[in-house]
Amino acid sequence: MTRLSFLDLVPVVEGGSLGSALAGAADIAAHCDALGYQRYWVAEHHGMAGIGGAATSVVLAHIGQATRRIRIGSGGIMLPNHAPLQIAEQFGTLDALFPGRIDLGLGRAPGSDQRVARAMRRTLHSDPNAFPRDVLELQAYFAGDPELGFTATPGAGAKVDIWILGSSTFGAQLAAALGLPFGFASHFAPGMMDEAIAIYRSQFRPSATLGKPYVMVGFNVFAADTEAEAKFVATTMQQSFVALRTGQPGKVRPPVEGYYESLPPGTKAMLDDVLAVSSIGTGEQVARDLDAVIRRTGADEIIVASQIFDHDARKRSIGIAAEAMATLGLPLDA
Repeated sequence: MTRLSFLDLVPVVEGGSLGSALAGAADIAAHCDALGYQRYWVAEHHGMAGIGGAATSVVLAHIGQATRRIRIGSGGIMLPNHAPLQIAEQFGTLDALFPGRIDLGLGRAPGSDQRVARAMRRTLHSDPNAFPRDVLELQAYFAGDPELGFTATPGAGAKVDIWILGSSTFGAQLAAALGLPFGFASHFAPGMMDEAIAIYRSQFRPSATLGKPYVMVGFNVFAADTEAEAKFVATTMQQSFVALRTGQPGKVRPPVEGYYESLPPGTKAMLDDVLAVSSIGTGEQVARDLDAVIRRTGADEIIVASQIFDHDARKRSIGIAAEAMATLGLPLDA
């Protein structure tokens, strides 16, 4: 049965603060927990005024205190930014605080640019094998491998579920080779979704942690009680993508009536491309679109992204997505 999860960028809105964004994230996570969502993930991004999840493990400690059942984790930690030992220690600590609830999704993108990478005292590896080596090193710390010569404390023995995340076939191949679950970033880079999923399933090698392939796909949902309202709230995300592509990122902006229609054809085409795996509409429309993406991908899990300016409208959208799953015969289990 297909599960439903939530991906949060911890949006810092215009007129708001990081403190209010973090309080909002805890409320959203508790809402997902009560509705029966499977997991709540936070994405690591740096140097972006509108995204508050850069210190991902710290945010997750905050989220853990606000929830009771839901799995919490990273979607993802950008491993090239970090020493694997530090991540083992951070997520080992989270596992000690919230046992049996911690996920560690790993990506190989920097989550920003070369300037931020230098500021973090790391360099972006040109060696394509660097990321796989770092993943194996991280697994060794959690396993308490005696060949390391020391024990990661915290870290060793932690029951953290590791995922490989990606927007290309590279992550699919690595997840398959290591026998790990795979999450595809189709909520912003859908172009290679079908190919990556096919490669992952065809090349999958069972491991001690996973006996058969497990696929999660990202899916944007902008849902409301009317189609007009859904289209309105979706303009916040549309503005964010346009700002990012034109080198003008900032805090999350309020929705604008008629925004999409006002754009030139080339910009509309860009948005249609990056937001191709999305649903904008009422519960009935969201159910139809969810059913289509599940049938297309055979996904074991859908992770919803919902960048909506108004907090209450965002919670309503999350609730409508849960209701839509129930109409498909896939009720969430709270």
